[in-house]
Amino acid sequence: MLLGACKSTKEGRYVVGSASQWARETFGDIASELADNIPACLSRAHDRARTGQEGVHTQTLEAYGHGLYAVQYEELAAGISKFGEPVRLQGRTMMLVRGNLIYPLRYAKKDVPVTAARLRRATGFRADLIRRHGPPAMQQAFDLDLGELEDAEVHPDLELLPEDVRLVLVAYACAMEKGVMRIEWGSAELRREDRYLIWHRHEALPIAG
Repeated sequence: MLLGACKSTKEGRYVVGSASQWARETFGDIASELADNIPACLSRAHDRARTGQEGVHTQTLEAYGHGLYAVQYEELAAGISKFGEPVRLQGRTMMLVRGNLIYPLRYAKKDVPVTAARLRRATGFRADLIRRHGPPAMQQAFDLDLGELEDAEVHPDLELLPEDVRLVLVAYACAMEKGVMRIEWGSAELRREDRYLIWHRHEALPIAG
């Protein structure tokens, strides 16, 4: 795993305000500021979702999960608005920054590596977004009778994005009780046969607070 947006010390801690070569090539002179702001946005999203869950007093965590999904977009749009321009996709405001769409993805409820990230579905907006705007596949897909997926039309909302927009995934592990445990950003392709993300680049971001 490559560390970016922060550098590790001998004690294993992160130094905020440092950006990797990949981040600088992707975002230019705003890379370090983005790397500092994005974790703070996700931390605020968690706090809001937890407050909502505590407010409804349900035995299940539905309110937290649905709330986190909604507010992650809101907090990112507000927190990094000065770096890019908003675009409305699926009724959510997402940010285009230097030709890159910043897309949050809560991939786990426990602290596991980002390489464990897997989509629930092989179709739909999120899957189409990764296929269309993620990196080219590193190897040829196996012939597993997936012709229908190849021929299927992309999600209509994606027509709102120029074809040359690149996707930067902000993948994070987060839970109601423990908060945000891990954040990484980078680029990944979607392996169709099992829906796992195959990372071409992933780099750690510091946990806010």
